[in-house]
Amino acid sequence: MDTIDQAKSYKPEEYFVETEPYYEPVSDEIEVFEAAYKNQLPILLKGPTGCGKTRFMEYMGWRIKRPLITVSCHDDLTASDLVGRYLVTGGETVWVDGPLARSVRSGSICYLDEVVEARKDTTVVIHPLCDDRRVLPIEKLGELIEAPAEFCMAISYNPGYQSVLKDLKQSTRQRFVALEFDYPDADTEQKIIEAETGIDASSAKQLVKFAQMTRNLKGSGLDEGASTRLLVHAGKLISTGVSPVTACKSSISQALTDDPDMLSAVNELSSSVF
Repeated sequence: MDTIDQAKSYKPEEYFVETEPYYEPVSDEIEVFEAAYKNQLPILLKGPTGCGKTRFMEYMGWRIKRPLITVSCHDDLTASDLVGRYLVTGGETVWVDGPLARSVRSGSICYLDEVVEARKDTTVVIHPLCDDRRVLPIEKLGELIEAPAEFCMAISYNPGYQSVLKDLKQSTRQRFVALEFDYPDADTEQKIIEAETGIDASSAKQLVKFAQMTRNLKGSGLDEGASTRLLVHAGKLISTGVSPVTACKSSISQALTDDPDMLSAVNELSSSVF
């Protein structure tokens, strides 16, 4: 199987978001994304974990009707994992495209989630796709893939976890149109929880109040406060009959910290709210 056959065997329709994902805009992020996409500009999403970055990408994939290929980056992710490699199949050595190469060939959205978690060589690979060249060099094949107009490069990271070792270089950052995300305001977050879990407005409002208390502890015992994602988890437990205090303990407190004293303090906060 050669590279052309590989491209034909890839089915972009498998990556289409068929059903509209629930998403509540918090600012002008939809308009900015659409303008960047029309101008073939790469997009950077930055914000705390669980604030809706991935859901936003799913929504935009559905909205602009393009396949969305998501890569969850991690410490062992290499450039070869993204671009592709030779594999032995059926006694033959064949080239297999990685998710980035498949995205470029098919004009899909390639979304690298938490890109700073990957090895440094991965960001170098995407540089030619994120400027006027819009090309993906595949050195092992001696091939240069030109990205079609429909292709979109998007990445995300959490600035709260920045360090000397895990930071996004200026040479990478300055290639992107940046969208900053944060947790929604209280009314919007309550609306999201109600829509995602089906719990009543009063319970959703209390969950948001509890979340805001934990967010006030960031840097004072907690690395992060309760995310919207965790509130949705708790709301789903509550909707199936679990008591609010138990739901908060299991879905939120235990996810935020392992420190016994901090756990006790967070659990006391939930007890005071519910």
